[in-house]
Order: sequence, then structure tokens, then C-alpha cells
Amino acid sequence: MGKRNKLLASIKQNPKNVAFEDIDLLLKYYGCSVRQKGRGSSHYIYTHPAVPNMIVIPRDKPIKAIYAKRALEMIDLIKEVLENE
Repeated sequence: MGKRNKLLASIKQNPKNVAFEDIDLLLKYYGCSVRQKGRGSSHYIYTHPAVPNMIVIPRDKPIKAIYAKRALEMIDLIKEVLENE
């Protein structure tokens, strides 16, 4: 099992106390593009061309469990769409 797969499994088991950098790494690995809401904003918007939805994650340390769960849902959706292509 690779480093990213271990990280993904770890976050699925315990979505609390997840570092923003870990979520950022995983979303970028799965092809998400990221941008900030506004200049100097602490919120980051992740989108992927294969899925219609986007997620907004504030850069907190650690991020709240709900944001980690949303990121995991988006990753699962991306993986599902890419497998069906």
C-alpha cells in the first residue's frame, strides 16, 4: 500500500484532527484544482472537471471532521467517475 493510500485509509478511520496539508495533498493528487476565495482568504475551493460539485475548506489546524469527510466523499466520487470512463 502506497503512502497516499495509507493516508487516505487513516483519514477514513479517523476524520478528526486531520492536517489541512494532508487533505490538500490528496485532493491535488486526484486531480483537483484549487484556488482561494479572495485575496488573503483562509478558504480554499477545490474543483475537479469530472465532477459537478466543489468543496470549500478553511485552512485551519486541524481542519474540522466535516471538511475531511466532504473531501473523502469528493475523492470517492472522482475515483468512481474515472473508473467508469
